[in-house]
Amino acid sequence: MANTYTQLYIQFVYAVKFRTGLIQASWKDEFYKYSTGIIQKNKHKLIAINGMPDHVHILIGINPIQSISDLMKDVKGCSSKWINEKGFLKQKFEWQDGYGAFSYGKSQVDAVIKYINNQEVHHKRLTFREEYLAFLQKFEIDYKEEFIFKELI
Repeated sequence: MANTYTQLYIQFVYAVKFRTGLIQASWKDEFYKYSTGIIQKNKHKLIAINGMPDHVHILIGINPIQSISDLMKDVKGCSSKWINEKGFLKQKFEWQDGYGAFSYGKSQVDAVIKYINNQEVHHKRLTFREEYLAFLQKFEIDYKEEFIFKELI
């Protein structure tokens, strides 16, 4: 739409099914590049991407032509299909249902980039579950414990 100007920054957090550490160092950079392509194809701007073997963080400059849920459906669906087609794993790769989406202002973007780029450091002292619950509490999001990312028991 003409004369529409936006500045929308969203950090997404999503996890491997049952939070198993399946994202391997040998192919994670290729996976990040592929995910970047999905985001750009949908006319959004990827600002930062990183994660751990069991989850991913991405910061995106969102184009309002697509809903957040449609973008995440595309990112998760296409990337899991790609991982499976590449044969990186012996078992089927799947993402956990759901995701976190947290909005930021322009003045917060540099801190979020630094946070995403330093995932390995954060997770030396904090589990993914602790990190995710901290996000939900920081953003004052009501949640139900039974719907928090499940672990394989």
